[in-house]
Amino acid sequence: MTSAGARRSPLVAKVAVSAATYWVDRPYDYLVPREWEGCAAPGMRVRVPFGRGNRRSEGVILALRDASDRENLKTLEALLDETPLLTQEQIRLGMWMRERYFSTVYDSLRAMLPAGLWFNEAGARRVKDKYQNFASLTLPAEEAMILAGQKRRSAPQQASLLETLCAVGSVPELELRRFTGASLQSLRALERAGLVELTPREVFRRPEYRRGSPKPLPELNPSQEGVLEGLWKLAASGEAQAALLYGVTGSGKTAVYAHLIRRALDKGGGTILLVPEIALTPQMLEIFSGYFGEDVAVLHSSLSLGERCDEWKRIRSGKARVVVGTRSAVFAPVENLRLILMDEEQEESYKSENTPRYHASEVAQYRCAHSNGLLVLGSATPDITTSYSAQKGKYHCFSLRERYNAQALPEVRIVDMKRELRAGRGGSISSVLEAELRQNLDRGEQSILFLNRRGASKLIACTACGYTYQCPNCSVSLTYHSANRRLMCHHCGHSQPVDKSCPVCGGKLRYDVPGTQKVEAELRQIFPDTEILRMDADTVALSGGHDAILERFRAGGIPILLGTQMVARGLNFEDVTLVGVLSADQSLYAGDYRAAERTFSLLTQVVGRSGRGSRPGRAVIQTFTPDNQVIRQAAAQDYPAFYREELRLRRIQGTPPFSRLYAVTASGLDEAAVLRCCVAARDMLQSALAGDSAARVLGPAPLFVTRVNNRYRYRVTLCAPDAREYRRLISAVLVRCNTDKSFRGVSVFGDTDPND
Repeated sequence: MTSAGARRSPLVAKVAVSAATYWVDRPYDYLVPREWEGCAAPGMRVRVPFGRGNRRSEGVILALRDASDRENLKTLEALLDETPLLTQEQIRLGMWMRERYFSTVYDSLRAMLPAGLWFNEAGARRVKDKYQNFASLTLPAEEAMILAGQKRRSAPQQASLLETLCAVGSVPELELRRFTGASLQSLRALERAGLVELTPREVFRRPEYRRGSPKPLPELNPSQEGVLEGLWKLAASGEAQAALLYGVTGSGKTAVYAHLIRRALDKGGGTILLVPEIALTPQMLEIFSGYFGEDVAVLHSSLSLGERCDEWKRIRSGKARVVVGTRSAVFAPVENLRLILMDEEQEESYKSENTPRYHASEVAQYRCAHSNGLLVLGSATPDITTSYSAQKGKYHCFSLRERYNAQALPEVRIVDMKRELRAGRGGSISSVLEAELRQNLDRGEQSILFLNRRGASKLIACTACGYTYQCPNCSVSLTYHSANRRLMCHHCGHSQPVDKSCPVCGGKLRYDVPGTQKVEAELRQIFPDTEILRMDADTVALSGGHDAILERFRAGGIPILLGTQMVARGLNFEDVTLVGVLSADQSLYAGDYRAAERTFSLLTQVVGRSGRGSRPGRAVIQTFTPDNQVIRQAAAQDYPAFYREELRLRRIQGTPPFSRLYAVTASGLDEAAVLRCCVAARDMLQSALAGDSAARVLGPAPLFVTRVNNRYRYRVTLCAPDAREYRRLISAVLVRCNTDKSFRGVSVFGDTDPND
């Protein structure tokens, strides 16, 4: 036994420190002051001294220990949270992400918290909690009613306040005064008299969105019922499960999601529903708020800091058990998580391009594995790797092969734009598409036109000398925007006015490769009396959001909606019977092994927006390569044929799902230094992997856009199985390249299966 006079060893906190770079990242030991030993806990943020200069840095307590194997420990300077913000499960997730995505533990944990909870440079939270005064009676309601009767003549406002409080109990002060018409002085008089007390309480800032009116869950057809029962059997098994839900466009996957969520809620479980685009969130919210009311919370980047923070707190407190959101919503602190549903799971937007560079589906798999939940990956065009996993039995597979309303898939016509040019029609709208649009206008039906290129013209060139405008900071051409008559770079934001003639030779400028602005102008010439909506990054910013444009299109019955990828997926408008794809070839030649898959998915999804109501749908695909196999398979909505052919090519290439791609990307102002760094990384990998037939090293190679904001970007890629030994090798390369003084000025980071 320890003697009464013996001094107990001080408590030690294992801390993930924000100032620790990846190559020195580890849990650092700090002494916990004795007065904090009862309140310090894992998951709390702290302020600590770090480095030789004891620079103050933020950190997160990962664990508490009774001793440390290190000497001369520094001491925690401050506890920044009253209670832990992160659970043990989230801390374990952060440690897993650190290894898998080549990030620090602190960065992984920080990604799980809403930005409003972060601290600014002054050490204060970026968003403060919102409080309102709530008014309540200090005496029984019966006595208050008697007093109200006595005051009805002498103080009618006070009487009205007392009567209202008798009926409703505690109520926000502002709502009470607004309802009764009473002044603040009357309420203060009751407070001074000891009849009413005003108590500040935290209230949640709620995002504005169109809430659906309460309604029962949709009826399911026999195919949907069969899928629902199969999925729920997995969810109710008490074991971690994953399933692919393959359903053609319009097959009713959303209705199946709704029934799964209802069953999970009835069993006391929570659900996360992920969508790939913010543009899809409003429709999903309207649908699911009608089914589940205040149980629904929303998380996406368009919310204000306060709204996002308070929605997170609603979820964490259990007041909201259904979360609808984009990629980062996968971290939502849902109690008793039973389901994670990923709609349009093939979309590349589920992959983060900032540290930590996680993929939402992998994080979702981890969370379901540790909560014994069910992950459902839903799509009409599943990711090739997902389909392969289902084929091999890693995932269960369920299919919906017919549309919910029993309508046929849209009839698709492929238009050869070379013939249009030979016929003297050089615009963006073919004769076939114009005729179809006129038919829809005569019938009073709506049309969606898709062009994945915003701006007026992608390329401006001189007809005499061939000069083109290039961004001075990036290796891309500038895009002309007719709204402000300026050339803009969509990578760095550079902007400049366009010249009246070629700045080199004075020749005439030609505007090639039309964007959405130019197509809109062309449509207005063809249909001068027709209202047209344009939806791209420019108009969304000006109109107040995706929801505003989509609601105008839906409620206003506007005949034509022209847009970029925002209109390509997830939207459901009953009156849309025609879809036009203006440049189907654009994404086919992106120089990426997934170019065919992305093109097939995009075309299939956008064609699927047509004919989702009671009337049959049509689609027109304009292309310069009408015999291209991918375009023809997308027109036929033939995913099985596309999957078989694409899988054959992937096997030959040795790309996913037959390997994992580990990327080491270097960037810097000096192109030669960047290349030297990549050569060193390649040599390290080749030396370590000598004799390993399962791995091959590619590069160095420039990225598709080599220079962005004056920084050159090159990459070395390791094609190898998904194994810890290869991730550790990549980690060693990152440490070496970031610490070698000969590569000063070069930033190097690791990634897995990058999008670019």
